[in-house]
Amino acid sequence: MNDMTKIERTVDMQTNKISAKNVQVHYGDTHAIKDVNVEIQDKTVTSFIGPSGCGKSTFLRCLNRMNDTIDICRVQGDILLDGEDIYDKRVDPVQLRAKVGMVFQKPNPFPKSIYDNIAYGPRIHGLARNKAELDEIVEKSLRRGAIWDEVKDRLHAPGTGLSGGQQQRLCIARAVATEPEVLLMDEPCSALDPIATAQVEELIDELREKFAVVIVTHSMQQAARVSQKTAFFHMGNLVEYDDTTKIFTNPEDSRTEAYITGRIG
Repeated sequence: MNDMTKIERTVDMQTNKISAKNVQVHYGDTHAIKDVNVEIQDKTVTSFIGPSGCGKSTFLRCLNRMNDTIDICRVQGDILLDGEDIYDKRVDPVQLRAKVGMVFQKPNPFPKSIYDNIAYGPRIHGLARNKAELDEIVEKSLRRGAIWDEVKDRLHAPGTGLSGGQQQRLCIARAVATEPEVLLMDEPCSALDPIATAQVEELIDELREKFAVVIVTHSMQQAARVSQKTAFFHMGNLVEYDDTTKIFTNPEDSRTEAYITGRIG
């Protein structure tokens, strides 16, 4: 192996944040995910697209062990975060979810103040030694969530009193407050109006400077706008994974092309 190949191999190792190998998911007798292999890169937005029920959200939930909460769910294969097996028995799922944050389809602020929504994670993970440090984390997270200017004068008002778009940005700020390395988003804009959607998309673009972001979306336009990499799922299979521009302009697989052009889905 020449030196250049070695350097390329090293760079490649550094940029892959999550590696999934031969991942299978069963819900009881249903084989929901079949033999998925994918490398998710750091500081990149990766979109999962595909028809309803194709497995994209199920696979997303494997990446922070959210499927552990479903009794009949069995996950097999390897999922590595920075080379460490996240399904190793020694891994605490609560600590893992601090590293791999998640934002859900419907904004779900806690029934607490805006301040306490953000402070909750850092408190339970011991990330602040005193009130001043906690204040700093709250402000920094709300700024990252692009909502600080809208809420800074009412931090002790309930988070549930915000508009839908503001609530979703609050939930994104809450997810980044524990300094995660990966941010998972399961259709984060599907409950939002076009203006709030545009704000969240702009925010996703800023967040990728610091995190690996993985987004499940039903909107191909959204995937094309926000992501650099796209994975197309169909009937539990990862059909194709490539640069977003290639997936949308020159897909390899006829199923991907049929989905993109609206013939399936």
